[in-house]
Amino acid sequence: MKKLYATIGLFLATLVSAQVPQAFSYQTIAFNASGAPIANGNISLKVSILENTATGNVLYTETHTKTTNSKGLVNLNIGQGTPSTGNFSGINWGTNTKFVKVEMDPQGGSNYTNVGVNQLMSVPYAQVSKTVVTGAGQGLTLVSPNGTSYTLGVNDAGTLSLPTTSNPSNNLPSNLYMYGSYNSFNNSTAELLRGNGVPKIGYKYLQANTQIKFLASPSNGAQTYGSDSSGSVVADGSNYNVSSNGYYQVLVDSYMAGTRVNFSNFTPKIKFTAIDGGTQPTTSVAYSTSTGKFTITINGVTTSSGGSFYIQLATEGPIPEDLGDNLHDGSFDIEGSSITFPNLSSTPKNYKLEFSLNFNGTGTYTIVQI
Repeated sequence: MKKLYATIGLFLATLVSAQVPQAFSYQTIAFNASGAPIANGNISLKVSILENTATGNVLYTETHTKTTNSKGLVNLNIGQGTPSTGNFSGINWGTNTKFVKVEMDPQGGSNYTNVGVNQLMSVPYAQVSKTVVTGAGQGLTLVSPNGTSYTLGVNDAGTLSLPTTSNPSNNLPSNLYMYGSYNSFNNSTAELLRGNGVPKIGYKYLQANTQIKFLASPSNGAQTYGSDSSGSVVADGSNYNVSSNGYYQVLVDSYMAGTRVNFSNFTPKIKFTAIDGGTQPTTSVAYSTSTGKFTITINGVTTSSGGSFYIQLATEGPIPEDLGDNLHDGSFDIEGSSITFPNLSSTPKNYKLEFSLNFNGTGTYTIVQI
């Protein structure tokens, strides 16, 4: 029986801000049955977090569909795939040994083959740091069954303080999920907003008069959050209403004394890296609700008027973000490296860019000359 192989490399990301990402990095080189790297191929990956042993209890499973680069390399963030078992944010990284099991289908389907199980010799620091005390004066965060976070503190005399909410202005949990009339208020298909604390961000196409609420977790009975009379996010609040059809950046962020939700209806824009003062390339943008994809036609691109580019999201909103591609593998990275045009020269050329956007701001794209 032929086997498929992949070299496995886990990279625990260095913390560069106060916000803790719900993911850690993973790289692999995918090989076919002949032992050759799968260059520029569409593959599917199934990643599982196991407890105690290489055949232990499965705590969490997610899937990814990725495109390898010319050397067969693929990069993804474990924790940001499509979950099928468990909840990544619910993993207790501070107890027991953890293993990462990787399965792959080189045809991009769901016929997975086990390509390796590796022990995490050091657990993702960013995940452990959410639940343990790492310095003097810090409290221990406790999470109630409905997802509300509380902090237990101690003074120099050893006296414990009663738990207080970690965010007394609104009692929001570390993780916040969005659901609404678009999914019939189904907890199990609620979508996790990106960000630990605030701000939290999500992207989604919404129709006019869509009703939105938020959840502490996708489980039944989880605490719900909505709007109070002033628009601030509170437990058991009213529905938020989306006024018009469009693609939205959903932003949960601090505002004066409370936390509010901003729904920014936006059209993606192209930001070119090389503009010499001459004729700038022209763009037209369309979105298909049937395919869930954007199509951008870009005309008149040259090496000096155009160069490479970024996709800008929500430039009219409070927090615009740029999408790039660090590995040039057809997958977006938020604030990543600029995306290159194929076969670019000094002669003006036209291109068609198609891409899909996931709720967390990741996604995939193709760009071809037309």
